[in-house]
Amino acid sequence: MGAVQEEIREVPLAIPRVAMASTTALGLSLGFGPEKKEEYSSSQPCWERDEDLEIGIETGSSPVLLTKDNPLPIFLKFEDVEYTVGLPSGNPMTAALRNVAPQMSVEHEHRKHILKGITGSIGPGEVLALMGPSGSGKTTLLKIVGGRLSDHVKGCITYNEIPYSNALKRRIGFVAQDDILFPQLTVEETLVFAAFLRLPTDMNRQQKYLRAESILKELGLERLFDKIVYTLQMPPHQGWGRNRERDIWRREKEGEHRAGRTIITTIHQPSSRMFYMFDKLLLISEGYPLYHGKAGSSMQYFSALGFVPQLAMNPAEFLLYLATGHVHEITIPEALKGSPDSEEFAKDLVECKSELEPKEKEKNRKAKVPTHLQLAIQLKMDWTMTWLEQFVIIWKRTFRERRRDYWDVVRLLQAVGVAVLLGLLWWRSKIGTEAQLRDQAPGMPGAQRELEGPRAPLRAPRGGRGPPHKRPSYNLRLQVGLLFYICIFWTSASIFGSVYVFPFEKFFLVKERKADMYRLSVYYVCSTLCDMEAHLFYPTVFVSILYFMAGFKRTTPCFFLTVSAVLLLVITSQGAGELIGAAVLSVRRAGIIASLMVMLLILTGGFYVQHMPSFMRWMKYLSFMYYGFRLIVKVQYSADDLYECGSSVDGCRSLQSSPSFDTISLNGGLEEVWVLLAMALAYRLLAYVCLRRSISVCPC
Repeated sequence: MGAVQEEIREVPLAIPRVAMASTTALGLSLGFGPEKKEEYSSSQPCWERDEDLEIGIETGSSPVLLTKDNPLPIFLKFEDVEYTVGLPSGNPMTAALRNVAPQMSVEHEHRKHILKGITGSIGPGEVLALMGPSGSGKTTLLKIVGGRLSDHVKGCITYNEIPYSNALKRRIGFVAQDDILFPQLTVEETLVFAAFLRLPTDMNRQQKYLRAESILKELGLERLFDKIVYTLQMPPHQGWGRNRERDIWRREKEGEHRAGRTIITTIHQPSSRMFYMFDKLLLISEGYPLYHGKAGSSMQYFSALGFVPQLAMNPAEFLLYLATGHVHEITIPEALKGSPDSEEFAKDLVECKSELEPKEKEKNRKAKVPTHLQLAIQLKMDWTMTWLEQFVIIWKRTFRERRRDYWDVVRLLQAVGVAVLLGLLWWRSKIGTEAQLRDQAPGMPGAQRELEGPRAPLRAPRGGRGPPHKRPSYNLRLQVGLLFYICIFWTSASIFGSVYVFPFEKFFLVKERKADMYRLSVYYVCSTLCDMEAHLFYPTVFVSILYFMAGFKRTTPCFFLTVSAVLLLVITSQGAGELIGAAVLSVRRAGIIASLMVMLLILTGGFYVQHMPSFMRWMKYLSFMYYGFRLIVKVQYSADDLYECGSSVDGCRSLQSSPSFDTISLNGGLEEVWVLLAMALAYRLLAYVCLRRSISVCPC
């Protein structure tokens, strides 16, 4: 069960954030994932296997064994870490030019230093706590050492003497400050799906489920296992409290649960008991490092510098007072009295303690890591599951997370209600005249329609000889205006139903992709296929109701061809919506772009504007609504059908001669099918490429 305990390491960290918001902000675990036994099997501690190892890091109460059940030991060192952010420009034009063309040296950008020369180290089996007031740089430092932040970073950060690379992704478990859990899943589903994705394939389903169940018990969440995650946003005093936090940290201190992991966490103001559970402490104020060393020695260290509390107080409270410059109840050296603000106080404190502070830089440079650990850290861990196995798990999770949106009563009532309304408006409509055929203007006088009367379309015999005969079994009774409205309705519904998917799930996707939980292709395929179920279901219900009310051709082939044509248009529209959402990953921008796209599709769809200027004609060939509308028209009408037949045969006209079809050839239809299929595939390929690029550059 050692491998089981290791692979599930990130799962328990993801849940306490719901209730531990007041204490633990972020967590980082290095050494995530068991090593293969055939590569590094040894009964000796990893630091005793090379004689030249002089790493100055103490590692817990017991040595960490490098076996199959334990993760790869990671020695993390960071030296002179600095980070800056750009300040907004006072000139809006300069800021706009810098955003559009960052390579242009428009104006020297003013930058603010967030971290100012942070140095430290931590080894396997240790817990390093980052302390400091809000805005001191704790979260920024944690993101940097966790590989989540790399731009505008200076300094040296190594893992077993090797800089960060993609091979470290699956060895680092990162818990964000905000709740990044799918809100529609239950607590049990969240843990089970994480266990299935992270645990190795040599474990069966029952073992993985039992491991997730043990995590529930360990975190005290048994009574909440069937609760939806978004309902658990409760303050710490409701159902959790400091006792639970202390129990979790006590378990982390046990060798079985730590297994040689390198753990870094940010902490605000822990209790005294929890404070002394940390092995190391890094105190930060205004980006400056005030203390780095053993947590239990921090009080003695500052006492040696002349900082003595006048009252008995919690060590964490005492350190935070120093970090914020609130020293009214603390005796301080004479040299620091009168510092104007917290930043100046932090600078003076750094200068005051420089002589007594351990030389962290020298210790880091002298420390050596075994060669075999340096080589092992560069090997990228294999996927624990195949593509198909990941597909099955992500499919189930995606469907359960979105099922409430898929099978929504409002969406069903919308499809049924609009279909019934259109069916009543176009009730058993006919195409006896040009006006009835096109029916663009709903205000056509009813008396005129009654005078014209119903006229059954006729079909001329093959060869053009003999009088045309009636075709009462499948009269053509659907106007072109209704067909185009169907295209508009389902194109817009499909685009707006898919354009917000990726922007809404951006933070979940970024978190899981940074940890390499699964392949991005698996997520995208599962997302588009799961959404396609709802995108295909509601149009099918819609067409099934409207088809017989409005008077479509009542033949089995024509019914299924009409449904297929509408669904093909819906699938293409879904791909276009996904492309927009993946390209911008912004809810507001995606909505604006989708609105503009729908408007252009309507104008170039071939109904409102049939004869475009030659220099604008290319636009209709880029409009999938243009091809979808032509395909549906060809399904319902044939070039041999006749209309406007009077008492004599000479009065009949073929549908192809109608002004409604002067730009559409009613013969064929395979051309539109292939074009729509190609567009649907192209949109999805582009959406995947855009999603991969957007996620890679998206900030954590």
